[in-house]
Amino acid sequence: MDQPEGSQLMRPAREVGLIGYGAYVPRFRLPASEVARVWTEGASALPIQEKAVAGLDEDVATMSIEAARNTMARAGIDPTEIRAVWVGSESHPYAVKPTSTIVAEALGAVPNTQAADWQFACKAGTEAVQAAMGFVGSGMARYALAIGMDTAQGRPGDALEYTAGAGGAAFLIGPAEEALAVIEGSYSFVTDTPDFWRRPHEKYPEHGQRFTGEPAYFKHVTTAAQRLLEFTHTTPADYAHAIFHQPNVKFPQRAGKLLGFANEQIEAGLLVGEIGNTYAGSAMIGLTAVLDAAKPGDRILLVSFGSGAGSDAFALRCTPVLAERQGRAPKTRDYIARRTEIDYATYARLRGKLVME
Repeated sequence: MDQPEGSQLMRPAREVGLIGYGAYVPRFRLPASEVARVWTEGASALPIQEKAVAGLDEDVATMSIEAARNTMARAGIDPTEIRAVWVGSESHPYAVKPTSTIVAEALGAVPNTQAADWQFACKAGTEAVQAAMGFVGSGMARYALAIGMDTAQGRPGDALEYTAGAGGAAFLIGPAEEALAVIEGSYSFVTDTPDFWRRPHEKYPEHGQRFTGEPAYFKHVTTAAQRLLEFTHTTPADYAHAIFHQPNVKFPQRAGKLLGFANEQIEAGLLVGEIGNTYAGSAMIGLTAVLDAAKPGDRILLVSFGSGAGSDAFALRCTPVLAERQGRAPKTRDYIARRTEIDYATYARLRGKLVME
């Protein structure tokens, strides 16, 4: 039986939105030119300027805690009111032990909460947001916390090593009447497209190189965005900002152009050139940068992408509450401006690239 128009749009019976948001980006920066110096004698074209690198004392758990604390500062609620803490990542610090329980404990949300880790490559974080929408929208919880965070991996000398950065974002989902941005709807589009993978016990992921473009990234991102626009009866002109998953600088710019968005609508959330592809946090951290600068009434389109492959698209509308909460925590650009440049040798030490047997 055919579904009625718009029935594929995910919109909970009870309206929900973002109560708080926060980001975290590590201090260390590795210039792409430094990767090229080591592996190609500087002959490579550089996909980004530099990327963020996690320190020796940083991992997905510690960075998630920092982003979550910024989120809670903006939300202004008691952590014991959170009924779910969900962390999406492809670089969890443990193979068997949840990151989410560490974050929940650090925030003071335990023990009366649900906790789980999410996995779908770079869209693991937005999956958690959609689940939180359902959790809150059904009345099972008043607040649920969704995080997308990574210390992304890249094989030495591989194309990913230029762009695989570290960082991410956290969002507290709650009732629309308290929200700084209402989620007007979401839509997901997935297929079995093996463009990127990592087998058990393998340290670094493999990728389909050019196959990751047309049949993977562009097909899923543009289809998800187009269908969300159709289901919400909106056009690119209705949005002040658009954020797309950012594996490099060119892909989100091209996706925006294909969909009819102008560069001015994309630039506020385009951070990959300065911090790299933060994988599960890529689209989400772009949204935090947009929210730092957005105004009440602004509408925002967010589209993630996860290899394997799929995209989650969201339509958001900023409320008057946003203006009073923006200054309660460090802005994303504050973290980007706080940088310490490192060389390849330091990067190799920080990321455990040198293995002694």
